[in-house]
Amino acid sequence: MAAEKPAPADRRTSALARLADERIDHRFKALPPDAAGLTVGELAAERRNLFTGGFTTPVLALSAERLEHNLALMEEYATRHSLAFAPHGKTSMAPQLFERQLAHGAWGITLAVPHQVRVAREFGIERIFLANEVVDAAALRWLAAELDSDPGFRFICYVDSVRGVELMDAALRSAGARRPVDVVVELAAGDGARTGARTEADCAAVADAVAAVGTLRLVGVAGYEGEVPDATPERVHAWLRRLTALAAEFDAAGRFKSGAVPGAVDEIVVSAGGSAWFDAVADEFAALPQLSLPVLKLLRSGAYVSHDDGHYKALTPFNRVPEEGALHPAFRLWAQVVSRPTPEQAFVNAGKRDAAYDLHLPAAQVVRRADGTEVAAEGVDVTGLSDQHGWLRVASGAEVEVGDWVGLGLSHPCTSFDKWQLIPLVEADGTVTDYVRTYF
Repeated sequence: MAAEKPAPADRRTSALARLADERIDHRFKALPPDAAGLTVGELAAERRNLFTGGFTTPVLALSAERLEHNLALMEEYATRHSLAFAPHGKTSMAPQLFERQLAHGAWGITLAVPHQVRVAREFGIERIFLANEVVDAAALRWLAAELDSDPGFRFICYVDSVRGVELMDAALRSAGARRPVDVVVELAAGDGARTGARTEADCAAVADAVAAVGTLRLVGVAGYEGEVPDATPERVHAWLRRLTALAAEFDAAGRFKSGAVPGAVDEIVVSAGGSAWFDAVADEFAALPQLSLPVLKLLRSGAYVSHDDGHYKALTPFNRVPEEGALHPAFRLWAQVVSRPTPEQAFVNAGKRDAAYDLHLPAAQVVRRADGTEVAAEGVDVTGLSDQHGWLRVASGAEVEVGDWVGLGLSHPCTSFDKWQLIPLVEADGTVTDYVRTYF
């Protein structure tokens, strides 16, 4: 008799527990050299201090308190606006954070490419929304096997072309897939935007192609309002109204099969939502007319988990609706001043290998002295990054000495997480309570 598979929550717990058994070694930058050979769990149990516990610079720290605040805030926001939430996992690619997001009410996890899906499945994620097209035959063969082996696995991905439907169908038929892959037609955000069928007529043609094959099942419509060209509130709202109207038109035309028929669905998926316009998504999804089936209104914002001190700090919808709360930047990169060649210039030992720089340069926030005192980094500006150095301009009167630690605020979470494999989770007093493992 075959052994019964463990419940999804048990699978996730078991996989996460194994992370604590990984050995600390040279692969993980910034961790204390004298911790080599310890397991991650053993090092976490020591509760070392980030500043006095032997960590080397540069070191990226994730605030435990701010992380929890952000998780709770978006859970409350989604609940308040009657939205299901599948936060975009590409931001962190950290299964421990996926688990925290699920514990805070997430419907599932959004991902972007098949490799990320494999990571999530390794850690027992049961609901995955892939916000991208998948036409890779090898990936589809793997997906077919994964769906067939686990009846509880829910997977949804984009389609935006008849050719894409044909490639998916051919690969899935070749793989002998027994379960159809659920798909949503992606509506492009406008001319010059990224992926997506450009017109409603194009979307209908894709839906017809899906209906003509047995390996796919149409379950809804989706898109990404963050790609609306020259985005303004008016343009974003207008595009979101096109998306919800498309769902209503597909429903009226009977494109979503219901009842006791092959390929029937029990809900219609309507999905959008990055980290810059989720207030507009909430407004327009709330105005969606009643359809013939229940609607899964799926928000996908991901950068909220750590937020940032630059790009998303300026763009967050909470700036427009402050009465709904505020996200807190949870990352700080600590680097050490290694050179002060002139009164106006200093260099720290963190550069492009350590800090996000694709949107904005890091910002100097605080200087920590050798005696542990901290002062605001007034008059200290980051002017450039080399591979392993940060260039600082130091104003007259600003006290920055060789050996000081400089705390840097970062812009763009997605390109901060991906530079670190094991990130200390740090309480406000500097105590490191855990280490967040990433998989990029």
